[in-house]
Amino acid sequence: MTLLVTCPRCPVPLRPAAAGWVCATHGAVAPLRRPEVVDYDTFAEHLQVADGFPTYLPWPLADAWRVTDFAVVGESTHPLATLTSVAATTSVDGPIEITVVAEEPGIGLGARCAGLAQSDPGTQIRNAQPGPRVRVDQQTLPLWPVSVAGAGFERSVAAGEAQGRWLWLILRPASALLLLTEGWALADLSHMGGALLDVPFGGAAPPW
Repeated sequence: MTLLVTCPRCPVPLRPAAAGWVCATHGAVAPLRRPEVVDYDTFAEHLQVADGFPTYLPWPLADAWRVTDFAVVGESTHPLATLTSVAATTSVDGPIEITVVAEEPGIGLGARCAGLAQSDPGTQIRNAQPGPRVRVDQQTLPLWPVSVAGAGFERSVAAGEAQGRWLWLILRPASALLLLTEGWALADLSHMGGALLDVPFGGAAPPW
């Protein structure tokens, strides 16, 4: 197994326990598995653990973009969340990073990546107006901007719902949120097969 096991809510390594895994800070949690090396082989391992749980990636992935990180929360018998990150350099914004998290309610991975204290975005978006939309498979879904105290121009966060799960997008810098007005689409890679052979990997993983 080349995926490292840590807590989904913080970077603390987990210790095995009789009933699962334990974080020194958050107690009993589902394990987050993240690769030491981001490449095709570890991504194939990620998809095995995710076992059909949606793993979203902007698609089609333009030539300049590379997959820089991915993670899965849970066991192959009960996956609970996935994460992917891509990065590129543009003439307008310079380096750009986009992280996509799909998760069951209460897991807290998206909130960790976004820099929020609460585990879900619901309290922020319940009464707000939706902002950009993103196409997920054959559906166009609304996203709501999520306010992150102290983020400034460093990042933007948007969240919504896809297939009854939270869908988070964390974009760096904050101005990268404008990319979502250009008709961005996310594809679930869990059943894509041979097309994944052409996905480029590499580069520095985003901080989370």
